[in-house]
Amino acid sequence: MADNSALASTTGGTSLADSSIFDSKVAETSKENSFIRSTSCVEEEMPQIETRVILVQESGKQEQLIKALKTIKIMEVPVIKIKEGCPGKSDEKLIKSIVNMEIKLPFVKMESVEEVKTLDSPEFENVFIVMDFQDSVFNELYKADCRVIGPPVVLNCAEKGEPLPFSCRPLYCTSMMNLVLCFTGFRKKEELVRLVALVHHMGGVIRKDFNSKVTHLVANCTQGEKFRVAVSLGTPIMKPEWIYKAWERRDEQDFCASGDDFRNEFKVPPFQDCILSFLGFSDEEKTNMEEMTKMQGGNYLPVGDERCTHLIVEENIVKELPFEPSKKLYVVKQEWFWGSIQMDARAGETMYLYEKANTPELKKSVSLLSLNTPNSNRKRRRLKETLAQLSREADLSPFPPQTPKSCTKSTKNSTPVPSKQSARWQVAKELYQTESNYVNILATIIQLFQVPLEEEGQRGGPILAPEEIKTIFGSIPDIFDVHTKIKDDLEDLIINWDESKSIGDIFLKYSKDLVKIYPPFVNFFEMSKETIIKCEKQKPRFHAFLKINQAKPECGRQSLVELLIRPVQRLPSVALLLNDLKKHTSEENPDKSTLEKAIGSLKEVMTHINEDKRKTEAQKQIFDVVYEVDGCPANLLSSHRSLVQRVETISLGELPCDRGEQVTLFLFNDCLEIARKRHKVIGTFRSPPGHTRPPASLKHIHLMPLSQIKKVLDIRETEDCHNAFALLVRPPTEQANVLLSFQMTSEELPKENWLKMLCRHVANTICKADAENLIYTADPESFEVNTKDMDSTLSRASRAIKKTSKKVTRAFSFSKTPKRALRRALMTSQSSAEGRSPSSNEKHVMSRLASTSSLAGIPSPSLVSLPAFFERRSHTLSRSTTHLI
Repeated sequence: MADNSALASTTGGTSLADSSIFDSKVAETSKENSFIRSTSCVEEEMPQIETRVILVQESGKQEQLIKALKTIKIMEVPVIKIKEGCPGKSDEKLIKSIVNMEIKLPFVKMESVEEVKTLDSPEFENVFIVMDFQDSVFNELYKADCRVIGPPVVLNCAEKGEPLPFSCRPLYCTSMMNLVLCFTGFRKKEELVRLVALVHHMGGVIRKDFNSKVTHLVANCTQGEKFRVAVSLGTPIMKPEWIYKAWERRDEQDFCASGDDFRNEFKVPPFQDCILSFLGFSDEEKTNMEEMTKMQGGNYLPVGDERCTHLIVEENIVKELPFEPSKKLYVVKQEWFWGSIQMDARAGETMYLYEKANTPELKKSVSLLSLNTPNSNRKRRRLKETLAQLSREADLSPFPPQTPKSCTKSTKNSTPVPSKQSARWQVAKELYQTESNYVNILATIIQLFQVPLEEEGQRGGPILAPEEIKTIFGSIPDIFDVHTKIKDDLEDLIINWDESKSIGDIFLKYSKDLVKIYPPFVNFFEMSKETIIKCEKQKPRFHAFLKINQAKPECGRQSLVELLIRPVQRLPSVALLLNDLKKHTSEENPDKSTLEKAIGSLKEVMTHINEDKRKTEAQKQIFDVVYEVDGCPANLLSSHRSLVQRVETISLGELPCDRGEQVTLFLFNDCLEIARKRHKVIGTFRSPPGHTRPPASLKHIHLMPLSQIKKVLDIRETEDCHNAFALLVRPPTEQANVLLSFQMTSEELPKENWLKMLCRHVANTICKADAENLIYTADPESFEVNTKDMDSTLSRASRAIKKTSKKVTRAFSFSKTPKRALRRALMTSQSSAEGRSPSSNEKHVMSRLASTSSLAGIPSPSLVSLPAFFERRSHTLSRSTTHLI
């Protein structure tokens, strides 16, 4: 056989070249000179050589193989041409060309190895077809440096109509053609030699050093520089079994070793050779992470076991490690765990090492605001300063952290404040702030979730299928575009504020767009939610993707489902704000009628939303509230509103009602209904005939939008204060904040859970991602809140006298008070104060009205603890009672 692997030594000469020489010397050839197809001059200078196919032993008996060979006429052979460089320079370039060599017919059959020498001729390029690459005949041909191919190569070329490939190494099949492999972690040379030979037999290329051209890394361990580089480049990391299994399927015609389904079976799992332990996680989450560890090829042991390789720490919970870790133990944050699963490869630990958290001192500690001096004026002054400070923080709180630049436009640095803040301006500002926050949340959904999922070339392949991404996010980008325009228009209006400027025109301008984009998303929100839940359960990489991104500050620790529900809630919230704005718009203002049209357009959008989405049970709960609360506003009824929680409390201040009053709070998804327990009225009202519903047990006080709550104060537990909390509220008509303080009386719901629930819905209403910033822990002394005397007999008597005073005032408020009504009022007051029904003697005494002056002069120690204005009101009431008698 002719030696066709040597390069021509003269300029312009050509010859056949071994592919290994070509790989090392031609790879640096300039792009414009590579793969030259014009080879007329090359063919003239080289001798006429034909390809001769030799069927070895059993291959000559295969009719299908012989039939396939007859359809193949040529073999493509790479030829190297040496070309001189520029004059005066000695550098030369190797240029690749392709020569089509005709296959000589008929084919030659060979039965023994001894015939090889007789077939060797410089006129022919011999190609041997061998059925088995593991028998003695193949070994002899390989040692003789013959070109050997397997039957699958011939059958594949015949099926595709391609020329016979030229290979410098024995080529049995092409299942690894165009793959470049690199090996790491193999200590046994025999195993490595065997794997390299199999890769060459399947058409693959081996590289000793890892570089960007390597398509797959075959790893026998998860350590080493090659492994780390492969992870950083997103190169698939395979087990050795991948090569062995591919070789077992070498006779399959259409089989490709790089196919996703086959390749994914033999990827090195992220936690191979890893033994993990978990610290700081809940039992449920720990169980989930342990199951994921097993699925990803790892194992787990209890914290502190010396066999563990990694300690996964919940950095938000764990501040101190329970033991001193060894040098061999990686102590990493949970992001390393989820990041490894998402990348489908073990991430580098150095980027995720856990460091002991040095808790910084709070810049603004509420304890510093504690009022310990007996001077009441000083207390009130410092209390006012505390509320003012909270007010400044509350005004800034609706704005979330900075969002991705690609989804936001430049915003003006400051918003001018009119010298006199009107209620209309306050509501308009709140509308702009919530719209800005809403746009930022939409930007977070797109940039943090949708864009990465749609990105091409993801490590480990696509996390979700395109149809799944479309189902989850729907028309979110369209909603984002429209609301970005609305936000910009509102911003211009707020900056250049004038009472006559129309806000309703802005929403009328985009009403058609809102009708178009919202119903498709809202109607299919349940399907979107189900798709997220299903994919999270079935696809570990998507579960890890959500874990990583939902933990970022932009999400405010909210899940993707919780963020995606914002568009469902946004239009009802806007309608509420526009209604509030209309209330504070004068009749002569032209925006009055425009706002009504804008509200109507929003209702039109909501009527397009599928009526089946309404939750009948939630509606029933709202109706029950309306019937239970006397004087409850009719606008509480809304198809988009739902009851979240009911909490029984006692008022600790003078607002929203007198101290000691039993107050029921109804938390809805966008508002808070405040009602007090009804007092026993003097006169009874009979129900109409046929009316069986019990009378209302509560009295309506106030229906407050959640957007008016600026801060939620968690009052610390002390000996004198239990289960207390407060709300810092800013009504649009007020220039200052108002403090509402309560004590929870129901033990079923822990205070911590209630406050978190309340803050979450406040954040949803104002479109703020991070709800935790709304909670402000405070000392009870800071706001003069205590619950010490709420259950004492003296306190109950004081509250009873206070109620009595109100009843007597109502009884005497008529211009002509009947004597019977006066007597009944005093009897009721005395029985209420003592907690028992009056005796006959007491009735006789009261019938003579002799106790009236005594009632006015009763010295009650509990009155000392009541506010001064109540003392004055009670004293005035006593004088008026005596005067009337």
